[in-house]
Amino acid sequence: MDINLMRAYAGKTGKGKAKSAGKTKRSPGPRMAGSAARARRGRAKPGNLTWDLDSIFPGGSASKEFEAFRAAVARDLEKAKKTLAGLPKRPDRKGLGRWASFIVSFQDVGQRLGHADSFAYCLIAQNVSDTRAMTLYEQVSAMAATWEAIKTGLEEFALGVDERTWKQLLADKRLEMARFYLNEMRDTARLKMEPKLEKLAAELAVNGYHAWNRLYTKIYGDLRAEFVEGGKKQMLSLGQLANKLSSPSRATRKQAFEKISGAWKSTEDLAAMELNSLVGFRLSLYRERRWESPLAEALLMGRVKRETIDAMWDAVAQGRKRIASYVAAKKKILGIDEFRWYDMIAPLGKIEKTYAYDEACGFILEHLTAFSPDLGRFAKMAIDNRWVEAEDRPGKSGGGFCTGLPTAKQSRIFMTYSGNYNEMMTLAHELGHAYHSWVLKDYPHFARHYPMNLAETASTFNELVVTDAALEAAAGTKEMVSLLDKKLQDTLIMFCDIRCRYIFDTRFHEERKKGPVPKERLGELMVEAQKAAFGGILAEDGHHPLFWAAKLHFSESAVPFYNFPYTFGHLFAGGIYDRAKKEGASFAKAYRGLLADTPIMTTEGVAKKHLGIDLRKPGFWKAAVDRSLADVDLFIKLARKVK
Repeated sequence: MDINLMRAYAGKTGKGKAKSAGKTKRSPGPRMAGSAARARRGRAKPGNLTWDLDSIFPGGSASKEFEAFRAAVARDLEKAKKTLAGLPKRPDRKGLGRWASFIVSFQDVGQRLGHADSFAYCLIAQNVSDTRAMTLYEQVSAMAATWEAIKTGLEEFALGVDERTWKQLLADKRLEMARFYLNEMRDTARLKMEPKLEKLAAELAVNGYHAWNRLYTKIYGDLRAEFVEGGKKQMLSLGQLANKLSSPSRATRKQAFEKISGAWKSTEDLAAMELNSLVGFRLSLYRERRWESPLAEALLMGRVKRETIDAMWDAVAQGRKRIASYVAAKKKILGIDEFRWYDMIAPLGKIEKTYAYDEACGFILEHLTAFSPDLGRFAKMAIDNRWVEAEDRPGKSGGGFCTGLPTAKQSRIFMTYSGNYNEMMTLAHELGHAYHSWVLKDYPHFARHYPMNLAETASTFNELVVTDAALEAAAGTKEMVSLLDKKLQDTLIMFCDIRCRYIFDTRFHEERKKGPVPKERLGELMVEAQKAAFGGILAEDGHHPLFWAAKLHFSESAVPFYNFPYTFGHLFAGGIYDRAKKEGASFAKAYRGLLADTPIMTTEGVAKKHLGIDLRKPGFWKAAVDRSLADVDLFIKLARKVK
């Protein structure tokens, strides 16, 4: 998950070249550049599982340097407000030059504000009890609202000038990289309320809309549950409990699921109030903007057409029968009659392989380097310089993310690593986000914001590279079955889990238009969505009624419908990966070029330019779904040999 993208839009988001297994072989993955020896030389130093934030601002939430940095940003925001007020509304040539200078400096303030926002977010994630960090984050959020209000003034100017004057402004070479964003901003402004009301909405959102999201983060971080394992009782955070869902022991998974559900049940009233209030704010804003569809904002953020998303989901729905065949074969290996929510990421018992953190880092680096030395060098630098927070300890936030620190031209990756394959894939995934940010590190602020659905391209591509490498190195049928299972787990999640989130969001937004939705109905809506997405895959009593509370994406104020980007990225990256295998070593450069275009083109435009495809038509999506399901038959065949 790329946190920067989520906040940017509000003014602020496990894989196969296989050796032979029996007589079955898989086609090679993309060993397109470098050699195995060179890749081994590129391995990271033995790692520290905690990240380095002191090189950004020493002292954490008590940092004097961070205090001075925020104060400087606050002063520059006030300066920007005064400058904006003095700019001509109908500028001559000299006046256009002043406007261009303002936009350049305004971007710089936005970049530094994003830097402060990311740092404060990292402080909270590493220790949810750091109340000072939470206060700092709220302060930065208030500054972000000021920045948004100033941007609304820029939108007002853009709407007020004629086309000829606007084009003359954008002809300024200093704005070359920002042209796409500025044109998009102007077009979107035409769909909003009058600028005065948009300024008010941005200000109110700090203590309303986004405050509900911050409340959810606090609730999530504070929840604990007693967990018994090996006769030992311990209090675990929700993030630690979530890691237990990938345990080979079904009893452990069941207990973790019940503890997570119980924790949310204990605060269900508050969670329902939070979600209803957040979405209620959003819908009130949409009503005043005359946006009839709750998807309107998500599509604008995604720079994507509704026809594209509909075509994708139609193709996904058609692939459910083959997913069911995979699950049926997996159930036989697991020795279970019914498949429940907590079985979704279950490993295949004793054939599951574990990876020490240093081992996972070395494996990832070796195979990313084999695809692209540039990508490998970057990943090694990120790991060696401790850009990754991976320690398994209580008090951390749940989940995983990558966030950029643009002033330092760095990123930070947050996760909880306990040694299983899924967590190695999370590390590879987040390193993909970080590389995407690295490719754009020298772009101005307005040219760094790529859409959410393309944000999952580099992350998913990394997973595919590492997964193929793991399959190639598989030691026999059992390990290969286990790895194929991991790959197909991803497809199950993208086609069923993520789709159920999309269905729930769609139906919940429609019901919320009529008034607050009771917690009981939220549970019903969630089960209905799971039945629609999973079909008969889950047992009748195997659903997750409280998933609406347990999944943070539903409460993310910065990005509505934060679900379809994952499935989009999964399928789109698969198409790119196929191209990489066909084109060989030359594709590494083309791949970087594709990532470089993601902030300055529409989603459909990127696909047309770099892949020659029309995403609005079903052809690409049907082929992508077939590609994602290509391992089902092999998995079923090999599963029969596993005892």
